[in-house]
Amino acid sequence: MLRSAAAARRPGLTPAVGAADRTAPVTGARPDPIRPRVPRGARARAWAELLRLPALFTVPGDALAGAAAVAARPGPRTLLAIGSSLCLYEAGMALNDWADRDEDAVERPHRPLPSGRISPAAALAAAGACTAAGLALAARAGRPALAVAAPLAATVWAYDLVLKHTPAGPAAMAAARGLDLLLGAAATRGTPDAVRGALPAAALLGSHTLAVTAVSRRETTGGSTLAPLAALATTGVLTLSLTRPRPAPTASASPPVPAAARRGDPGHGSRRHPAGRGEAATPGPPGTSAPPPGRTPGDPQDLLRTALGIGYAATAGRPYWHAVLHPSAQLTQRAVGGGIRATVPLQAALCARAGAPGSALLTAALAPLARRFAKKVSVT
Repeated sequence: MLRSAAAARRPGLTPAVGAADRTAPVTGARPDPIRPRVPRGARARAWAELLRLPALFTVPGDALAGAAAVAARPGPRTLLAIGSSLCLYEAGMALNDWADRDEDAVERPHRPLPSGRISPAAALAAAGACTAAGLALAARAGRPALAVAAPLAATVWAYDLVLKHTPAGPAAMAAARGLDLLLGAAATRGTPDAVRGALPAAALLGSHTLAVTAVSRRETTGGSTLAPLAALATTGVLTLSLTRPRPAPTASASPPVPAAARRGDPGHGSRRHPAGRGEAATPGPPGTSAPPPGRTPGDPQDLLRTALGIGYAATAGRPYWHAVLHPSAQLTQRAVGGGIRATVPLQAALCARAGAPGSALLTAALAPLARRFAKKVSVT
């Protein structure tokens, strides 16, 4: 490529073997052709950097939010969907660095491929192996899951190889994240129509991913206030959607009352009211109404959903705002990292919004782990 050829002519980017040839004595001695071995610990860290392991904590919540969106209890097929998502996510990470190896040689020479700690062939092989493993796990979860995993894998490869540096790049990344949520719904429910029920949740998650990806396009150069400002606005809209009170059930949604019960037949457990009506029809104090069935003021599920929504807004909004005020490359990278970490409370809020507090708490528990490991290995 033209960029790699130009980079090779720049000082400091000449291969190490060439430098050894120039400094070799004129006595005819040849440099040692054996490349120094990378220590095992350093090699493991290099793979952790390549695969961005802390970002893996943002993946399981996709499947859990998808299962919650279709009111399905997570089970073994959900675990298969999570495994498939993890594999396809790591395939995208490895393929991303393989596709950007020439660009990273100029802008981020410390990355595993341009620094020589991992070979491009190894990264490409890892991407292919992870993709195959992801599709195999999806197939084990059933045909509906495989029907979603196949276009998800195609979107991952198309994004890294073709679409990343085009205007369609952020939309492709958002589509991949939305498909990952739909994968959890299709695998858990096991029916093709589950995808339709999870589309609203997938749209919310995809909108967040679109905003983060748009900001990430300037993470090495900075200088843009429009992208973080748009991401901040998107975060506000999503937060309002997550924390908005759920509509109360209407009277028409209540289960029908048998005619005998409406007549106050004692055989149906209805005690007579002095006015001749069933006790359930007794009105409350003037100007008040009884809470809907299953809903009470200060419902713990509503409180959980609100808390998670606020946590999402704080995690994403603060670094976005800093990038708006000072659009440097460093603050833009922090904004991208904050947006990635905010995916976890967003997924948890989606679970709580769908009435799955257990999945919400389990997903939220991944956030401190992601934050802890992100201090050791960068997620960007």
